[in-house]
Amino acid sequence: MKEGALFTKMLQHPCFNGCGGKFSRIHLPVAPGCNIQCNYCVRKFDCPNESRPGVCASVLSPEEALERFRRVKREIRNLTVAGIAGPGDTLANFEQTRKTFELIRREDSGIILCLSTNGLLLPRYIPELVALNLSHLTVTINAVDPAIGKEIISFVDFNGERLTGEEAAALLINNQLEGLARAAEAGLVCKINCVMLKGINEGHIPELIEKVKSYGACLTNIMQLIPVQGSVFENMPLVSNQELSAMRKQCETILPQMYHCKQCRADAVGPLHQDVSRLYAEQEEETFSQAPACKGGDENEEAADKPLIFAVASRDGKLVDQHFGHAEEFFLYAWDNGKVSFVERRRVLQFCQGEAGCYDHDSKIAALIETLAGCAGVISMRIGEAPRSALESRGIRVYMTYNKVEEAVKTAAEHCMANKNEILLPIL
Repeated sequence: MKEGALFTKMLQHPCFNGCGGKFSRIHLPVAPGCNIQCNYCVRKFDCPNESRPGVCASVLSPEEALERFRRVKREIRNLTVAGIAGPGDTLANFEQTRKTFELIRREDSGIILCLSTNGLLLPRYIPELVALNLSHLTVTINAVDPAIGKEIISFVDFNGERLTGEEAAALLINNQLEGLARAAEAGLVCKINCVMLKGINEGHIPELIEKVKSYGACLTNIMQLIPVQGSVFENMPLVSNQELSAMRKQCETILPQMYHCKQCRADAVGPLHQDVSRLYAEQEEETFSQAPACKGGDENEEAADKPLIFAVASRDGKLVDQHFGHAEEFFLYAWDNGKVSFVERRRVLQFCQGEAGCYDHDSKIAALIETLAGCAGVISMRIGEAPRSALESRGIRVYMTYNKVEEAVKTAAEHCMANKNEILLPIL
């Protein structure tokens, strides 16, 4: 592909254009099954309190996906991308993926079609993806050395056979790289996602980036692990924000890096900074709400001169290391003219207590908002779209990070004060 054409294709895709920007996307969750098992992944199709890849409110048929696309296109401005990113693997469910794209393409000949895959079946389907006029491809590659890859996956299902260990990793890597090369040769814009795993692949990533560049990738997205209950890696320590940033900076000398990834749900809708998928899953006729100001939930202008209070989801008050839904207490810290001080601890009813407890969220969030009254913001490692929307609708801003508490509070407060009227869900 000529360089000018590549740039044009990347410009209107919020994940590929370097900054997210004004463009919106829709993820259509039509692909439930997966053909590999990663040690960090648990696919839950029905939890509104999780915000991560592999999660969606429900799996749609291709016809249902078309209807959602039509509605979103009417209501969301600057919708430029229709993508399929799961909740399983798109190519392991290729009939649903193909039919969905065919319906979308008939509806809108100009929409950018985008697909994410683990790459196991990628060499097989390149001709059909080209025939669908798909232009953007994301492949998740976490290792290019089978000895490292075997530590990241539990098994691979291929041609009716289940493989494990280094044999499974070698097959997956070979297919990923072959598929990437064929895709790039066919003119697809190719991005590589890579999860940075402490003690496993962190020292291997520069070699990985060099390899995928030689096979035709034009952009890489190095991501932090999202610990998921029930996964093999649920207790794995995370790389710090500083370590992640340093790795991206190092690899930026090899290939351009994506710094604005939100690690979206499989049914995400809207611009990257505001996922409104829950509105469509619940068939609510709503549009974007106005962003709250950072006044601790108080509409009185005098509150602007008071210290900002932040509720932090933390196990010990030293590190922001808990998902919002898993916290049984929050550590409250005050920020006053650049100084951070501990205020108190507040016990709360745990918001998400497994699959059975993820649906009675209205009463739980009401109780949480009452407990967190007076806070300018909540800081947690991750948070689902349902609690985020509810908190922000009551004037409590939400921030996600994995960092030292004091640094996180300072960054959140500074951002909050500088962006009082901006709709954002930042990763600090």
